[in-house]
This record gives sequence, C-alpha cells and structure tokens, in this order.
Amino acid sequence: MASYNATDAVPPKKSMPTRFVQGFRARLTDALDSMDTRSGKKLGRCIGVYAFYDYDGEPIYVGQTSENFATRIGRHLRGQRSDTLAYRILDPFEVAEMELFPLEELRKDPEKRAKLDAAEYSVYRRAIRDSKYKAILNEKIPPVSPEAEIPASFRFPLIPDELREDREHPDVRIARRAETLARVAAVAHERGEVSAGLRRVIVIQAVRLADLAAARLAYAEGRPRPGAYAFDVTALVGNVLSDADDLEEDEQ
Repeated sequence: MASYNATDAVPPKKSMPTRFVQGFRARLTDALDSMDTRSGKKLGRCIGVYAFYDYDGEPIYVGQTSENFATRIGRHLRGQRSDTLAYRILDPFEVAEMELFPLEELRKDPEKRAKLDAAEYSVYRRAIRDSKYKAILNEKIPPVSPEAEIPASFRFPLIPDELREDREHPDVRIARRAETLARVAAVAHERGEVSAGLRRVIVIQAVRLADLAAARLAYAEGRPRPGAYAFDVTALVGNVLSDADDLEEDEQ
C-alpha cells in the first residue's frame, strides 16, 4: 500500500484515502442511508437541522439545510467546499458524532423558512445549554426565533471503533485543534475584514484548546482536570444567543 509505481495499474480513487477517512466516510454514508421513520425517506434525502459533537460528546456546531442532508453534510464532512471549511472554522476530524433532526414535512410548507429557523434556534439553544463552555463554533448565530419543540432525532457515531483510540488521543486532538485555530486566525489576518462571529470563533476555539491542553497537563501531573469554572467564556465573547443586530429583539 505504501509503495509507489510498483505496477502500471491505476488504483481506484476510493482506495486512496487513509483507512481512517475511508472508515469515517463509510459510517457517514451508512448514517445518511438510514431511514427517517416519519417520512419513509432516507435521511440523506431529507431536509432539517443537524448538530455535530466532538470526542467528548461536546456540541460544537449546529446548522440547518433546505437542501438534502447528504448535500449539506457532504460539504462539511467530505471535504467539499463550505464556508465553515473555507474559513477553517470546523475541523471535520474533530466531528465524532452527528445528530440529524429531519423535517421533511416542511419541504413544501409555505412557512418552511420560519419553521426551519425556529427548529435550528431551538437545537442551537439546547447545544449552548449542554456545552461545557456555554458556546459552540457557529460563526453565524441562527436567527432569533420562538423556541419550538425539538423534533425527534437520529444520532450516529462516525469514528471507526478500531481507530478511535488513536484519533481521540489528547495529544492528537491538541495538535489538530492548535492547527485549526492557527488556520482560522490566519483567515482573519489575511482577509482583515471578517465578521465579529469569526473572531468569536477564534476565542472559543482558543478556550477549547487551552482546556484540552490543561487537562493533559493535569493528567501528566496526577491531579484532577480543571472544571468548567476555569473558563468564563461568556465574559470573553459576550452574548451567544443572538448576533449584535438581533440583541435587542432577543432580550425582549
């Protein structure tokens, strides 16, 4: 597998990625091929809201799609272009689990946009509540909407069992997280005029990196990992429930 030009045969493209990437994509494909029991369609062909989680089960990103899940999720996790990848906000190798909230019944609903916004904002607020940091890596906070009932969801592990131990090793994750932080900071430096949301993501990613590195140090020294009290993310980034333009509306 590691030899080059050993034969004249052209290898299949699907054989080129690493075992980890192949296993990750196979699990992603299986997840998207699962059936949505309400609509009777494969999840990959449904619209709705989605959430990503890291190796600790920490929510890291929430989004919505009026395209099919397969199209939108592919942009995030299969290396196809999306803003979160173009801006280096989301490291696909940090996504250990995916949760899908199918809302296929809204596809032809005249109020589809408002209802998707409400569902996304409700899932986003739940992610904030569940987050150790009370913040996640969304550059754009979903439109402030009345909280709606969160639809039934499907949650899938995406990391091959036999490779998980190596991929979730703290030193591997610290290195990946530091690289992701450096890349998104470089985007801010190179473009100059970037959103406040992108700068908020830089702070949140820096906190996530510091937390993981501190936990590794504590382990090496034989003492407990610092608790959530060590990071006051709200004091660092301010409001995470609405963008600045929506702040007054959110507070009413």
